[in-house]
This record gives sequence, C-alpha cells and structure tokens, in this order.
Amino acid sequence: MAEQRASQVKPKGYRPRIVDEQIERYMRIFGAVEIAGTKWCGKTWSARQHAESITYVDRDNNLALAAADPSLMLLGERPHVIDEWQLAPAVWDEVRHQVDDEPGSKGQWLLTGSSTPRDDRRPRHTGSGRIGRIRMSPMTLSETGDSTGEVSLSGLFAGEFVSVKVESSTTKLLDMACRGGWPEAQSMPVSDAQVLIREYVRLTLSEGVPRQGKDPESARRLLNSLARNVGQSVTFETLRKDMYGAEENLDDFISARTVSEYVVMFERMFVIDPVPGWVPPARSPKRLQTKARRYFADPSIAAAVLGMGPAALLGDWQTFGLMFENLCVRDLLVYARALPDIGVEPVRYYHDDSGLECDAIIELADGRWAGIEIKASQDKVDEAAANLNRLKAKLTESTGARTRPPEFLAVLIGVGDFAYRRNDGIYVIPITALGR
Repeated sequence: MAEQRASQVKPKGYRPRIVDEQIERYMRIFGAVEIAGTKWCGKTWSARQHAESITYVDRDNNLALAAADPSLMLLGERPHVIDEWQLAPAVWDEVRHQVDDEPGSKGQWLLTGSSTPRDDRRPRHTGSGRIGRIRMSPMTLSETGDSTGEVSLSGLFAGEFVSVKVESSTTKLLDMACRGGWPEAQSMPVSDAQVLIREYVRLTLSEGVPRQGKDPESARRLLNSLARNVGQSVTFETLRKDMYGAEENLDDFISARTVSEYVVMFERMFVIDPVPGWVPPARSPKRLQTKARRYFADPSIAAAVLGMGPAALLGDWQTFGLMFENLCVRDLLVYARALPDIGVEPVRYYHDDSGLECDAIIELADGRWAGIEIKASQDKVDEAAANLNRLKAKLTESTGARTRPPEFLAVLIGVGDFAYRRNDGIYVIPITALGR
C-alpha cells in the first residue's frame, strides 16, 4: 500500500489558505475532519499541510485494498490523510468506528473528496458529532494576491472600516474571472489557464459524470444551460427547454425530474454552488422567491463552458456582469464560511413579490445580518445603493417590521479604485480590496 510519511507529506511552497484556520479548529473539536470541495481546488495540499502521513485511495492498488479492507486506508502516522475517500465509501464508516473507539483523541484523520458518493453507495451513518465537515472552494482574490484584503468582512460586522485605494482595471478583472482561483493556474498566462479549465470540464464530463451513473451528453447540455443562466433561480423546466429547446417533444429526451437529478449531481461534485433565498422574520416566505440561485464553484468554469475568454467577455459586458457576480459570490462564500459565528447558510439572496432584490445576504448565527449588492462598475453604485436603502426601509422601518437593522450594507464593485463610505452609510468596496 502506498503511504507517504511526514517528510514527504508537507507540500513545498504551500500558499496559506483561508480554510487553514477552520481545519485547525475542527481538528481540535472532532476526531476526524472531512475537507470536501471542487476538484483541483487545493484540498489535498491543505490537508497535507496539517498531516503527518497520507494514503491516496486512487493510486496503485489502494482502491482494491480499500474495497477488501477499508481499515487499511487508516494506517499511518497521525494526523493521517485519506485522499479521495469517496471512491471507497466504506472508509467513512471505518473512520467513524475508530473515532468512537478513541473518544478522547481529536484530529486523527483528514478525509478529502471531490464528490459526494452516490445514494446507492453512501455511508450508512452521517458521522455527526464524530467527523467535522469543511467545504473548500477555489482560491479567492485575497488568496491569489489579486485583492489586498484591506477591507475585512469580519471587520465590517465589527464596525471596523478604513477607506483605501486599490488598483483596478477592466483588463485585470477579465483576466481574474477567466483564470479563476485554481492553484495550478496562478502562474500561467490566462490562455494557458483556460486550457487547464477546459480539461477540468472534459474530465468532469468524461469521468466524473459516468462515475455518478449519469449520461455525459445530458450533463454537457445542462452545464451549458447553467452557464447561460448563471446566478438565476430558473426552474428545472426552464433548464430542460434550454437544453433541448429545438425539439418538439422534450419528454422524448429528458424530464424535468431528471434535470433536477443532474443538478443535484453537479452540486455533489462541487461544480456548482446553490445559494438559497433568505426569509427574514418580517416577511412571509409565501411572498418571497426562495428557489436557489446557482453559481459555478469558480467563474472560470462558466467562461470555459461558454467558450469565452477575456476578449469575448469584453465585447459582451452583460455576460461579463454575470461572470463578475459569480466571482464575487465565490469569494463571499469563502469569507463568510471563515466567520466564527456564521449561520447555517453562509450566503443567501433576497427577492420579494415587489421585485425588490439583494444579491447577497450574510446572516450570523445570532441573527445579525448584512446586505450586499454586486455591480461590475462604479457607475451602477447609486442604483445599487438606492436598492439597498429600499430593502432596509421595507424590512426594518415599516409598521410591524420584526427584522433587526442590518449591521452594514455594501456595494461590491469590479472597476473602481476606492473603498469608501457614502453619506447614507453604505460602503462601496472594490472586490480587489475585500478579504475575510
């Protein structure tokens, strides 16, 4: 069995990730920790940084060994990483039993995986209370060095803010969206990075999808539809029509129920991130749109699926606006997950029956919340701020309102050089200034 020990495990040139602190915290709390997330986002490297040994389930004959005796995958100096554990789901139950047998031991195993096992192969027990779960995403702009991080999300919740100046340009913004947050792509020209991302898409469809028991061609059509509808709360029926719109009888090709199963598959593979709607105490959920909006784990996936590079996006500013929103949501998800007192859902959105919307709502476990609008350029700030002020008035100032005032309201922008506070109290923050 191929097991690498401490001298081989710690990755050379490791670039610290925001998730590192959460890994350390969970290793103090749980007997084992699962780090799950998008393939190639850096899960294994981060796990190795906190470990003394590692076993790769997908290397050599380890998969066959894991099928015969999953306890073999747990052998090694601890903390021990079991990489791609989902290929042998019985490993999960074996880890859980070992944690039960050693109740005082914490942080003994780190499990990494780029998908959730299919329903028919899922572990019998959730591991609740024994195995802590951490979600990892591709790198944020503050991790790649494209954001100074001088405006802190946690600081904003604490009432801390200092105006700053950052360098921002349309060209750089386009490059950041198309290169994405893939660790391997950071030193590449954007054109080379897009080749890497197209390979990610190809492998997802040719290997990952069949492994989930689904059809690659249907999955390809759905990916294209999701890319065209990124950030939208479209129905499965709408996606179905978009996938096979030219056909007269869609039932001959795919049902809405099957589309929903494929969407769930991409969620389990961490290709897309669903962002649910927010229901504040002052509003009835019947009058709110709560169907999830869907974003890609990284905006570069959507760009690659659509076959668009920086030049193409420059000529299609509307599509770039969607890519930029996806980029911001990716970063907000990571920064929000890092908050020590974040609620169950790190990021949600608001949309009510009057058409009033807010792109991102971040709510802490104690009920404190913030509203954030996302705009690609500075010239849309006044419009976004007016929208945020309407949201605040509707939820907190109307008769019978039960929603507490927001901790802060902000407009995230792409092209803009200054982070500042407007006279109405709303912050304007370039995404290249935001950090955890």
